[in-house]
Amino acid sequence: MTNVGGALKRSLVPTYLLAGLLCGAGVALLGSLLAFLTGVEGLTAAPGRFLFSTFLWSSFFVPVYPIALAVLLLSRRFSPRRFGVLNLLLLPFVTVSLFHKVALHGSVPPSFLPDLLVASLGRFPASVLLFALIVLELLLVLSLRRPPNLPAEEEQEAKKAPRLRLPPPLEARRPEALAGGDGRRLKALEGPKRAEEDPEEAVELEIAAVLEAAPEPAPVEAIGVDAPDAQAEALPGRATPPVRRVAPKVRREAEAPLGRAAPAAPEAKAARSAPKGKPEYRFPTHGLLKEYHDGQYWEIDDETRHAAEVLMKTLEEFKITAEVTGIRKGPVITMYEVLPSAGVKVSRIAALSDNIALRLAASRVRIVAPIPGKHAVGIEVPNKKRAIVSFKEMIDLPDFQTAHMEIPVALGKDIAGAAQVIDLTQTPHLLIAGATGSGKSVCVNSIICSILYKKSPAEVRFILVDPKIVELKSFNDIPHLLTPVVTEPKRTYQVLEYCLEEMERRYGLLDHMGVRDIRAYNKKAGKLKLTIPRIPYWVIVIDEFADLIATTGKEMEAVIARLAAMARAVGLHLVLATQRPSIEVITGLIKANIPSRIAFMVASKFDSRIIIDAVGAEKLLGQGDMLFSAAWDPVPVRLQGTYLSDEEVEAITAHAKTLGAPDYLDEDLFLVESEEDFDGTGADDPLMDEALQIVLAMGKASASYLQRRLKIGYNRAARLVEEMERMGVVGPSKGSKARDVLRTPESGLARPERE
Repeated sequence: MTNVGGALKRSLVPTYLLAGLLCGAGVALLGSLLAFLTGVEGLTAAPGRFLFSTFLWSSFFVPVYPIALAVLLLSRRFSPRRFGVLNLLLLPFVTVSLFHKVALHGSVPPSFLPDLLVASLGRFPASVLLFALIVLELLLVLSLRRPPNLPAEEEQEAKKAPRLRLPPPLEARRPEALAGGDGRRLKALEGPKRAEEDPEEAVELEIAAVLEAAPEPAPVEAIGVDAPDAQAEALPGRATPPVRRVAPKVRREAEAPLGRAAPAAPEAKAARSAPKGKPEYRFPTHGLLKEYHDGQYWEIDDETRHAAEVLMKTLEEFKITAEVTGIRKGPVITMYEVLPSAGVKVSRIAALSDNIALRLAASRVRIVAPIPGKHAVGIEVPNKKRAIVSFKEMIDLPDFQTAHMEIPVALGKDIAGAAQVIDLTQTPHLLIAGATGSGKSVCVNSIICSILYKKSPAEVRFILVDPKIVELKSFNDIPHLLTPVVTEPKRTYQVLEYCLEEMERRYGLLDHMGVRDIRAYNKKAGKLKLTIPRIPYWVIVIDEFADLIATTGKEMEAVIARLAAMARAVGLHLVLATQRPSIEVITGLIKANIPSRIAFMVASKFDSRIIIDAVGAEKLLGQGDMLFSAAWDPVPVRLQGTYLSDEEVEAITAHAKTLGAPDYLDEDLFLVESEEDFDGTGADDPLMDEALQIVLAMGKASASYLQRRLKIGYNRAARLVEEMERMGVVGPSKGSKARDVLRTPESGLARPERE
């Protein structure tokens, strides 16, 4: 208590000093006024002479105001309401001064405002008007001085409500105050003891959740608190956890009629619903991230203005008359908005990108002709010094913190420096492509970490596919994972096949509930208070899916295309990344079902067209410079992607792993063909007869269907189907569709009768 008292006294020193200065100023002004009125001459009476000649007898309010303010600061009942009432007294003070000058006009020097009132209204009407204003202003001050009255019923309940006292800080508790075998609960007797020692430090507040089960709760003096948890939830700089005042409604809920249980507190509900042995998920703290100080890059400096002048001269050299109408400076790029004169073709300006880059000594210049929605041509010039758009800066922005999105993702900042936060459910899938070193992997990491910061495992789950093995290994064992990071193409296909089954299962649930998408399902299930849990979103991230397409062929493409076409409504969303933007990888089938795409720096304009159906990605600078083509806006937007270092990713994932263990899917769902499985031809396979029965009963043949029914690997199922084709039982491959059954094989198997 000595340390706390000393700190409290030190914190009050500035208040005492300010109050002393205000009081001294008020006394000095009051003495000067009295000196002037008693006939004293000299500098002492000069302030008093000025005040009295300006405000007459109401000038005594001027010295009284700082004295009253000093008294208010020193008062233990100081409140912002009292301070506001004191400031409102300035209104009647000014009005009283005007009233004196209008009523006693002959005895004071002429003034502009009183003379204007007298000339406009006359002396008597002006005096009556000012007097009425004085009365109204005083009534206003008196009405604000009184605190708002509670209704009689609520006031009675507030008086009857039991009172508590906050427990002392953790470091101030004595060892003997701990009770119980685990040492985590405080004795109830410690509360009255603390109250007797320091009665002024006890803070009274209304009781909340402890009234839940008591029909007539008695006043409580102290409660037990989990010491470690209470300190963990405390705000920075506070010794005790923050306490939220609860409205009298809680009291009425506690006194609910018999036969109807009062609703439980949110904390109690969460504690009961949380699985035993699993800690509650809390989002990673900001202390894990780095902060980069790059200055105010958005300021238009002399160098930027000089570049605009050089740009104008360059256009004049090619007989193009134009003017710079605006400059937008971002973290990496500065856009100059150029308005060409009448008769100038926009294509002439677009053809001068290399000449403009030469004159401005820029590495690359990109020209947007015209800027969508504006009467101008945009000339994008790289900044001399690039600013870093850090991940910490993005998640600290209100656009991210207060975003009401299902799956928020912090992409980066645009040319104007505005943050771009998107909802992954609105994309609804994302395609990311770019050359090596362009920032593709950092973008994938920032997408995953954005979701980790905002959504718990009960809301979003991940399936991560990493054929390169080393890119996403940091995310292994985070609580959001449905399965360990997948690195084998064969297992990837099985995981995606399971996602198709999950998609069909969810569509059945939506149909049974009578809703159209997963958001409506979760909302309706919450309103009906069903026992079924909410359906979490699944985000399937596939890094370097070009390798998967090359390994598994059309089967993988068909599965991805079907997921992209149908899984959006049931909460399954794809994020595909590749560094090889070719027609064989980004096929028309995939592009048709994934309208939202991100293009990083590529080698040629042909690669740019493959990704975003437009040129421009070949002009990007790399290191996070991207073009984002959204499903809701076909015009690509240039962004500087969020930067997230490997150390920050390691820190975030390490923190997430401490918040819970992953709840993986059953391994039996992903059967991998072992070395002991049959490795001969399809004709010699002992499962051929059973496979024929399945195909004949189904009427169609599919390797993935045989894989699930026979619980074998994909390669073995594919060999069976190929052997059936050689035997003439099934027809040729039809892409993503199942093969047709042509005839019964010569082995003597009769095609069973179909119902």
